Amino acid sequence: MKINWGTGIVLAFIGFISFILFFVVSMLMDDRTNHDLVREDYYQAEMGFQKELDAEINSHKNNVDLKLVSTSEGLRLEFPKELDQTTITGTVTLYRPSDKQLDFDLPITLSNNNLLIPEKRLPAGRWNIKVSWEYKGEAYMFKDKITY
Repeated sequence: MKINWGTGIVLAFIGFISFILFFVVSMLMDDRTNHDLVREDYYQAEMGFQKELDAEINSHKNNVDLKLVSTSEGLRLEFPKELDQTTITGTVTLYRPSDKQLDFDLPITLSNNNLLIPEKRLPAGRWNIKVSWEYKGEAYMFKDKITY
């Protein structure tokens, strides 16, 4: 059987379309490409977003900004010296965008208005840090993106 140029073009199109379909199906079925939401309770967490915005505005309005300092022991979170450390309560949430198994929360326990996050808990890479705390009945929030 002799194949003319018209049949060759049709076979080339069929081959190309088959390759693209195979590529798309294999990418969708692969377990390594996980298409989960960032959080299981994403939509419920979205409802509390206004409270977070209010807490961030509260931090800027009252000049209660935190500082992150990278040290040899780990990541040090410095609260302002004028705050009474015994009345500060809250949590520090560290989120790793590339691996949700590395995410963790820490309660705020201060020593000399500092909180140390040990180096062994922070593998090298990008982290999102969110500190939400209360001081004298007011909510505050600090968010940052770091590469450790």
